[in-house]
Amino acid sequence: MVEIETNTDSSKFSFIGGQLCLDFNNTMSQYTPTPRNDTFADYEDVLSWGEAAGVLTGEEAQELLAEAERRPEEAIATLARARDLRGAIHNIFSALAVESQPDADDLAALNAALSKAMCNARLVRSDGGEGFAWGWSYRGDDLDRVLWPVARSAADLLTSHELDRVRECAGDTCGWLFLDMSRNHSRHWCDMRDCGNRAKARRFYQRKREA
Repeated sequence: MVEIETNTDSSKFSFIGGQLCLDFNNTMSQYTPTPRNDTFADYEDVLSWGEAAGVLTGEEAQELLAEAERRPEEAIATLARARDLRGAIHNIFSALAVESQPDADDLAALNAALSKAMCNARLVRSDGGEGFAWGWSYRGDDLDRVLWPVARSAADLLTSHELDRVRECAGDTCGWLFLDMSRNHSRHWCDMRDCGNRAKARRFYQRKREA
């Protein structure tokens, strides 16, 4: 099992993916050659991300944290499931971004998470009461309910017309995923100020050495 280096600064969460599942993937800032800088150091970090992403309210996050403190072993297991789901999402969409076929094991892992999520899916009145939307039915002790919308998001993206817009950052070690919504489908970087600038700097110094 590969040990993942963690980064406990939850303020580093970024939401540039364009879809919830892609933002979930982007909670680790390096995927290759060795996974590093995982912002999910513990279950509390997963809750912090869920609150920042809007899938949990602050009150819900506090309730789940209190429950996790009463059930620390289950909280650790939920953290492992979050990382497994993230890994499956990364592998699936990374493969599709280069027009390759996802691995069957990764699809099975996503389907397992989706099956649990959809058992708790419910139709609810939308805001204003003029229509319906997907919601969730849960108990206060469902520690992994923060993962349900993520699995649903991945399934929705896989079956949507936006699937061919999924891109993986061209940074050598990044691995972040995003929807390329540019007019000519020319976006290469997760963030031009980050990986894009580093690539420009490398090209500059390479040309300087060659000169």
